[in-house]
Amino acid sequence: MCDAARVSTLDVVDETFVAAPPEQVAVEVADAARWRRWWPDLRLELVHDRGPAGLRWRVGGALHGTLELWLEAVGDGTVIHHLLRAEVVGPGGEALPGRRVGALVHERRVQAKVLAFEVKALLEHGRAAGEPPPDPPQGDPR
Repeated sequence: MCDAARVSTLDVVDETFVAAPPEQVAVEVADAARWRRWWPDLRLELVHDRGPAGLRWRVGGALHGTLELWLEAVGDGTVIHHLLRAEVVGPGGEALPGRRVGALVHERRVQAKVLAFEVKALLEHGRAAGEPPPDPPQGDPR
């Protein structure tokens, strides 16, 4: 049973466009070696690999809750929707003050952008906003 007076809820929602198809983005975010770097203080248990639609985890460690990267095809690319809903308690088991919860939300949003910008750098190869994707090499069946 949850004691609401002793728990603070974090809701972190972030969205970033990556100029690459969901299948390519899915490969990058499914690389478990990156998870420790993106979320060093969390224990992640993968509960649903949705392929090009993204991943869902159960979260333990510094936070307890769920984390999802939902990949949505948009135009010629993908929007990475980063959704974190977790419970956190203070060091003495008490609910955190609102200011501290706000700081934690900000920290987790920064983590979401680090992840998204790493994927963008890997897959966009310097492509400027509004530029069309490069033509596939001759003989490429795409």
